[in-house]
Amino acid sequence: MNDLKFPDGFEWGVATAAFQIEGAKDTRGESVWDDFCAKKGAIRDGSDGSVACDHYHRYREDVAIMKELGVDNYRFSISWPRVIPDGAGAVNEKGLDFYDRLTDELLGNGITPYATLFHWDLPLALHEQGGWLNPKSADWFFHYAESVGKRLGDRIKNFITFNEPQCFIPYGYRFGTHAPGFKLSTKEILLAIHNVLRAHGAGVSALRQTVSSARIGVAMAADADYPLTDSPQDIQAAKRVILSLKEGEENWLTNIVHWDDPIYFGDYPKESYERFGDLMPVMSREDSALISQKIEFHGQNCYSGSPVVSDGKGGASHAPLPLGFPKNALNWLVCPRAIWFVTKCLYERYRMPIYITENGICCNDWIHEDGKVHDSARIDFYKKYLKELKRSIDEGADIRGYFAWSLLDNFEWADGYGERFGLVYVDYATQRRTIKDSGYFYRDLIRENKGRKH
Repeated sequence: MNDLKFPDGFEWGVATAAFQIEGAKDTRGESVWDDFCAKKGAIRDGSDGSVACDHYHRYREDVAIMKELGVDNYRFSISWPRVIPDGAGAVNEKGLDFYDRLTDELLGNGITPYATLFHWDLPLALHEQGGWLNPKSADWFFHYAESVGKRLGDRIKNFITFNEPQCFIPYGYRFGTHAPGFKLSTKEILLAIHNVLRAHGAGVSALRQTVSSARIGVAMAADADYPLTDSPQDIQAAKRVILSLKEGEENWLTNIVHWDDPIYFGDYPKESYERFGDLMPVMSREDSALISQKIEFHGQNCYSGSPVVSDGKGGASHAPLPLGFPKNALNWLVCPRAIWFVTKCLYERYRMPIYITENGICCNDWIHEDGKVHDSARIDFYKKYLKELKRSIDEGADIRGYFAWSLLDNFEWADGYGERFGLVYVDYATQRRTIKDSGYFYRDLIRENKGRKH
């Protein structure tokens, strides 16, 4: 693995999300995803997250697996409705007790916790009050983040406010395929985006007040278009595409600059105002200051992308895909160059240290006759994406760490349990865990990087 030698101090980890693995529904409040799962036809296999991987009861076993894999960092999300069942009222001490136990178990095994405050499971009670369309949502999130910081901030120092707002807003509120299943107008979506950004800022404020020496970031998804070739023309064309709001397309919902510029520059890009005009929410001085508070790192999730080619006239277009282009089990394109280019563009624009907070692939895995899970496609995926990530580092991007998605097979949102992303296979009938070949590959990769000076 000579082409996968990363800098000294590079952080290796795995990632999960509360609703996808915890289970123990009876010990928390209802979320929008509980409500969505109850709707006929919303989840492909009719399942829900009431048991999931039963991580709530099996966290010690799962931490032991992390230790066996040699990961030094674990990114997990805290369930807002587990901590505050109605979202804005009294704190559920028993809910925080779970994260107490998990944190202590991680630290006792030499694993650094990275806690994500919001990974899509909005308390249902807050949704019924307007959710992200309600300007009070920032205050709700402040109270929640403050409660977490007061209880866990003596041990957890690394926090991520939001995970992939470019996913839970478009798919939940525009396309209706994720919770809560809405199809809102452009004006309403722009307002929801603004309130999520305000809530991010409120979360930063709460953590600054309650956690000494906190390191805070946000985990974003984005269009990950990339140049078809390394020609200067294709590279410039791809930059224009990935850093713009293309007229007539819905890409602004997952666009980098519309979501990230307010966090790092204090306002939306000029293109946003030009495109949406009076539909845009007002960016007051107070909102700008709240949203653009200093953070320590940028988290980027990356799975797929699309190749871009120059038209030779200053324009750009997506290149046609050849027949048989590689895809994962969800038909997402396998595009290693995407992780190189998106991190390159992010660092050039924002000059913020970057963590890959999610990267992985779903495959049709099963237990083989020898009792093992042979997932060579996942190993190949990791090799190719990590090689391209290393290229970004070699070209000057400040990339500090990598979290593989995911530690466990889990509830894959609207696709239920039919798709598997884990380094560890979960038999949902028995909850038995089996480390896949890819898990052992990741273990060996981490060992080689830890043991080599370069």
